[in-house]
Formats: sequence, C-alpha cells, structure tokens
Amino acid sequence: MRIGINTRSLLGQKMEGFGNYTLEIVKRMTVAHPEHSFVLYFDRPVDPQFNFGPNVICKSVFPPTRHPFLYVIWFQWRLRRAIQKDQIDVFWTPDGMFPLSIQVPVLASIHDLNFEHFPQDLPKWVAWYYKKYFPRFAKAATQIVTVSETTKKDIISSYQIPSEKISVIYNGVNAQYQPISIQEKDNIQQQLGFNAPYFLFVGSLHPRKNIHRLLQAFQLFAQTDSSYQLVIVGAAMWKDQSFEIESNLAKRIHFKGHIETKTLANIMAAAAAFVYVPYFEGFGMPLAEAMAAQTPIIAGDQSCLPEIAADAALFVDPFDVDAIAKAMEKLKNDVALQTQLVEAGKKRVLAFNWDLAAEKVWQEIQQLVS
Repeated sequence: MRIGINTRSLLGQKMEGFGNYTLEIVKRMTVAHPEHSFVLYFDRPVDPQFNFGPNVICKSVFPPTRHPFLYVIWFQWRLRRAIQKDQIDVFWTPDGMFPLSIQVPVLASIHDLNFEHFPQDLPKWVAWYYKKYFPRFAKAATQIVTVSETTKKDIISSYQIPSEKISVIYNGVNAQYQPISIQEKDNIQQQLGFNAPYFLFVGSLHPRKNIHRLLQAFQLFAQTDSSYQLVIVGAAMWKDQSFEIESNLAKRIHFKGHIETKTLANIMAAAAAFVYVPYFEGFGMPLAEAMAAQTPIIAGDQSCLPEIAADAALFVDPFDVDAIAKAMEKLKNDVALQTQLVEAGKKRVLAFNWDLAAEKVWQEIQQLVS
C-alpha cells in the first residue's frame, strides 16, 4: 500500500502544533509498518531528518504555501497532480487540507474551528480561505479525525457532519517532559536570567491565546507581589502583533520566542505554575505537557480545556482579568492546592500517549483502504 501524507508542517527546528502532531505520528507509523510505502509531500526543500526509513519517499512540491492563494495552487493543483502521478492508495492530511478532486480515500485531521467563531483573530485572507474551504474539506473527506470531543461536537454542529464520520483521537506528550529536581529548577531560573519563581505560558502568540489578558492579569497580580516573573514561550503568528507592558514590569516579563523541546521541557518543569487561558482551543497540547512535567496549572474554562485538563487545573474565565490574577495569587499561596493539581495531573496525563494516537490513526487509514 502507498500512503500519501501532507507533511508541509514539518519545518525543522521551528515547528509548532501541526508540525509536532505530524512528526510524532508519522515517525511512528512509518517505522511500525515497513511493509508499506509512505510518500511525504513537503512544500519546500526537505530536511533530511524527516526521511524516517527505506519505506519513506520525501517529495518537495512547489510552491511554498506562504499565502492563502498559494494554498489553493499547492493543494488543488500541484499536490493533486503529484498524488495522481504517484498512484497513492490513501491520503492523510494532518492539517485538514487536501485536494478536493482526488479520487482516493482521504483521512483529514481537523483540530479546531476557531476561524468560524473568531475570524477577526486572523488576517483577512487567511480567514477567507479557512471559512471557504474547511466546510468543503469536512464534507469531502472520507473520514475525519479530531483531537477532542469538544471539537467533534463543533464540527458536527457547524458543518452538519454525521457523528459516525468523526473519530476522536487524543494527542500524546513528548517523553522529554518530566519533573526535575529543585537544583535543576534553580539552574533553569539562572539560565532564564533571574533568580525567582515564575509563571509560564507556552504557545504560538495568536490572538485567541489571550496573551494580552494574561499580561494584564500578571500586572494586576504584581501589584502585591515583587518577586514572581512571567515567561512567555512561543513565536508570533502574524508580523503586526504587539503587547502593551507597564514600564515598571518590563524586566519581569520575558518573551523567549521559539525554544527547542528539551530546553522547553525543563523550563516547563521549573515553573511555579503553567498559566494557559486561551478562549478557544482544539486540544491544548501544553496542558498535557505541564501535567507530565508535574507543574500546577491555571487554565481557561472555555472550549475544550476543561475536557483535557479535567480535575488537574484551577479554572478561570479567560475574559476576566481579575479572575486570572486572583488565580495566580491563590495558587502561589496554597501549597495543598499545588499538590492536589499535580497529583491529578499525573493520572490525567496517562490518557495522552503518542504510541496510542499513532496506532489509532493507522487503524483509521486501514479502514479506509479496506
């Protein structure tokens, strides 16, 4: 069998959510099933690290998809021709987008529909593309995989897709996320440039991640605290993003950009708490990573976050700056609550396993072919 996979999100050292999801599943599937051929389609020169074995063929298909108009050209013209030429038997797309006219079964992973609910958070042409094409992708896909029951319900209600056409497969957690010693935590603080406890946010700096309210909440919290820092890890999604920070707090708020996984895992494990208050998410991968690192969590109570974090987080209204600040203060002072959340996280994180996720995606692919 020849399995085609859209791997345009595999970008070397700069991968975010889609890229990590694609990497974790593809590397497991290709190694576990050497009897099948996998054709990986990239939209730029291929990094050699993504050639996972002798049964893997990596192909670069022009042009790079840096604009929604180029999405149309790449998916609906160039990729469609490549799939036909390569005689693919089944196609999996980890980011939900694919050539609508291909005559092979398609498994589409759709992670969330944030653009349907908050189109103002995206650049105009990106919102246009998603709103125009994702209803068509959802209807044309042979089967859909999504990452939470919350998103499944959203796809059903937004696009009138039958429930049986959608399978929920939770994401996993990178094995590098582990608890660390007190001495290691002190070392991480020194490496970050301060010697104080810190709250941590990890994620792309997308408007729906609610960074501006997180900053406002920290500034409110800091009125009664003189030591805690705020560390924000992630790359900006759009070039025109900026955040207002009070001048007296500029030295206590640290934007670190993109950080490679091993270092980020240690930063997560050394944090006093992980604060994650998006107002819309499909899964919220950093929640599971914080649980694995045994870091207490403050989370927003919207979208899928209560489903994923369950009883392992202190929940707040992400639109209420005062509530976020009070949660920071509460978690800072309540050692028993910190312990309670960490213990709950140890149990909850067992539900998030990449080996299991990869096997379930493979089962979906097999069912489409059979």
